[in-house]
Formats: sequence, structure tokens, C-alpha cells
Amino acid sequence: MLSGRRLDLLEPSPLDIEIADIAHGLARVARWNGQTRGHHAFSVAQHSLLVEEICLRLRPDLDRRWRLAALLHDAAEYVIGDMISPFKAALGLDYRAFEHRLMVAIHLRFGLPAELPDHVARLIKRADKAAAFLEAVQLAGFEVAEAAKFFGRPRGLDGRDNDRFNRLEPMPADEAESRFFDRFGRLQ
Repeated sequence: MLSGRRLDLLEPSPLDIEIADIAHGLARVARWNGQTRGHHAFSVAQHSLLVEEICLRLRPDLDRRWRLAALLHDAAEYVIGDMISPFKAALGLDYRAFEHRLMVAIHLRFGLPAELPDHVARLIKRADKAAAFLEAVQLAGFEVAEAAKFFGRPRGLDGRDNDRFNRLEPMPADEAESRFFDRFGRLQ
């Protein structure tokens, strides 16, 4: 890793995981394989910020540690990149087991339980799908009906008001890295 840490990919240790490496890596991994509008890729770091923000919108009383879990929900992608779900499924259980081991190490490193409570995991999944819908429509060229078919239409983010969820703009990698790192600091 850029920090100088060596991460054993088959048996990742929480001691070898640094938030600076995660922020740096996620800011340089493009969502949608880079097939988005704008001068910059919409990064996994920016997506992670969006998911955490949606979780807070859906549950304003959400405990800070579960907001941290939302921010880190795709943290394994700093090592393995962003793969679309159908491709992950095609790779099979070994890939999912690998990703799961890495996420357990990340959770333990930052004081989260290895397995999130079901209600938290469901909330993060709901916010993740809502973020995917918003990104698909605003950045990746999907029609609303097509995005709704794949991701469901987000509840609680109806888009009628002119809020920040209706103005997604890809940002430069260094800005996404900085914002991710700052948000982590506030939640940690």
C-alpha cells in the first residue's frame, strides 16, 4: 500500500489496514467502470460519502458508528476495485468469501463488529441501492424506469425538492480523497 503497509490478501490483518490507504484507493476507483458524465470519474469514495449521507437522511438519529459502517461499506474496493454485482456472482463464492474476509478486517480495524446487525446492514443496503439509482439516472445515462427496474425507486428521496441528491457531480480524486478522509475523522 502507499502507506508502506503490506496487506496479506488471503488473510488480511486489521493491523495492516490504514484509513489513508482506503481513502486514497477509493478516490481513484471509478464507479460504473468510468462510464459517467463529467470531467472526472465518479469514485467509490464519492459513492461512499453519498451512501453515508443517505443513511443519515433516512435515519437522522443513526448512531455514529453505523454511519461509519455506511461510509466503509465498499472499503474492500480500495484493494479489489469496483466490480458490478453480476460479475461478482459469476466469479462465485470464493470471490465473495475473499471480499468478506477483507471487510471483517476493515471493520475490526476501525472498531466495528465483524458482522453488522441486520437492521444496520439493511439500512446500508437500502442507501446503497438509492445511491446507485441516483448515480444511474444522473451520471450513467439510465432512464428513470430502467434505473428503477435494476435498483428500485428510492423512498424518502423523491427528488421533488432541489436538494443535494439531485445534483451529483463527479469530483477530482484528490477532493474525493480529502472529503472521505475528513468524514471518517468526524465519525471515528
